[in-house]
Amino acid sequence: AAKMLVEVSQSQDIEAGDGTTSVVVLAGALLEACQSLLEKGIHPTTIASGFLKAADETTAILQRVARPIDMTARQSLLSAVETCLSSKVVAQDSDLLAPIAVDSVLGVVEGGNANTATSVDLKDIRLVQQKGGTVDDTELVEGLVLHKGSTKTAGGPSQMPNAKIALIQYCLSAPKTDMDNNVVVSDYAAMDRLLREERKYILQQCKALKKSGANVVLIQKSILRDAYNELSLHFLAKMGILVVTDIERTDVDFVCRTLGCTPIAHPDQCKPDKLGTAHHVGDVVMEGSSNKVVKFTGVQNPGRTMTVLLRGSNELVLAEATRSLHDAQCVVRSLLKQKSLIAGGGAAEAEAALRLHAYAQTLRGGKDAHCVRAFADALEVIPYTLAENAGMKPIDVVTELRQQHNAGIVGAGINVRKSCVSDMYDLGVVQPLLVSTSAIQLATETVCMILKVDDLIVVQ
Repeated sequence: AAKMLVEVSQSQDIEAGDGTTSVVVLAGALLEACQSLLEKGIHPTTIASGFLKAADETTAILQRVARPIDMTARQSLLSAVETCLSSKVVAQDSDLLAPIAVDSVLGVVEGGNANTATSVDLKDIRLVQQKGGTVDDTELVEGLVLHKGSTKTAGGPSQMPNAKIALIQYCLSAPKTDMDNNVVVSDYAAMDRLLREERKYILQQCKALKKSGANVVLIQKSILRDAYNELSLHFLAKMGILVVTDIERTDVDFVCRTLGCTPIAHPDQCKPDKLGTAHHVGDVVMEGSSNKVVKFTGVQNPGRTMTVLLRGSNELVLAEATRSLHDAQCVVRSLLKQKSLIAGGGAAEAEAALRLHAYAQTLRGGKDAHCVRAFADALEVIPYTLAENAGMKPIDVVTELRQQHNAGIVGAGINVRKSCVSDMYDLGVVQPLLVSTSAIQLATETVCMILKVDDLIVVQ
């Protein structure tokens, strides 16, 4: 059961990107409700049927109370993202991270129209971590940032205006023999010929790059042999070419789509039409550290990709900032999938619980009605837990929430900053509809699956 709860949290993260804690808390409350119902003699199949019926009705209720959102209304998007970030360790930086999350996701929307788009691939957004500075130094880069600085040998350039960029997938080093073959050098003359041929071979490869017009070369990392050697770096430096080495194979597609270049697999393919173009490419020293990155700015004909340069004082802060920003981007993605917002602060769950109790009275089957009421009571675990974590009296708060929702205040939720019940819509505390509906459906399905387990057989 514990493993299933971990997996349901992972499923929620994939589907909505947020609400991972809520789905586990809700599943736990539903399991507790199941235990109470089982003790009253209600069959597990009846409980599962009633819970599934209640989950469908809850989803319908939330869809009715949700407010449609215009994806061009920037403030509404920021409110939803800031609500997500408010529970994170980097909550104090939400004023900076929220606009970055919104702009990065909207920047990679297919077709550029967020109102007609139904999804977005977050793999089109690259999160680059650089230790040093603070989270406040995080920036959204219109172009590309690579982790390490350029490779400087023999006075090669570190800055390149009007860059013509080639990404090569072949090695700028001498070829090696097969595993089963050996080269025997018997005298100094043969050694000299071998070195001359090696030098000539590498020089021809470098000349092919120069002839194509490239003045920036990105070299993919190789596992078969050295992707480059000191001699090739020396030749490229003498030709005035900026070199960036060790491009990961997994990054090649993103780099090419961002820069508008085509990967070159053989020296004979070095043609001008394979190159990408940027206004400037160069090393940038990160403030607060000695680390360097390579920035590509003013990219012509860029693909729909974005790069976020994340800063932090240590690895822990960087990891937390990365996770929080990813969750914030998932909130915007959820709004693209289902363009509706509901009130946060436990307001949506409180309203759903109220309407579920009314729905239970319309059911003819007494057992089904009993299960739906138990489901409604379980939903209130969300506002109860919020109040408890905020240091408030949870029973009093949930009671006040019920009174306000009975009075027709749909947005009434828990204001943790002032320790009172307020209208969440007025405060701008909102969340995507998809986060709540996904959590309810996943938690219910998991509980029903656990409920139908008859016994466990321990295998040695």
